Amino acid sequence: MSQSIVEEILGKYRVIAVVGLSKELGKPSHRVAAYLKNHGYQIIPVNPFVDEVFGEKSYKSLLEIPEVLQRKIDIVDIFRRSEDVPPVVDQVIKMREDVGRPFVVWMQQGIINEAAAKAAQQAGLIVVMNKC
Repeated sequence: MSQSIVEEILGKYRVIAVVGLSKELGKPSHRVAAYLKNHGYQIIPVNPFVDEVFGEKSYKSLLEIPEVLQRKIDIVDIFRRSEDVPPVVDQVIKMREDVGRPFVVWMQQGIINEAAAKAAQQAGLIVVMNKC
């Protein structure tokens, strides 16, 4: 994935569901989401172990996000271990089938799952993998 495509994605899309968003300040998911929020992106936390992050309600899974909010999600940013990505991508694909969104699956730096990436691409999603 070229840097220009990444820049195009970040310039075009503004609502990001962050799967695995931590409340802990030092965690990469918290730092990245804070940066995005501070630069005008709407962040939707997805983490079954926290109630809220940045004053936003956290959802246990992507499919538990209310449909009205699902219809706004452009990007799903994944902060989970590589082996935990397939069920998340399955939820993304289900959302896309049900509400026509999101458009992008983003696996953060160090997160690589080729099978999940292929499934997402076959479902018509743009995939960014192993990139912060």
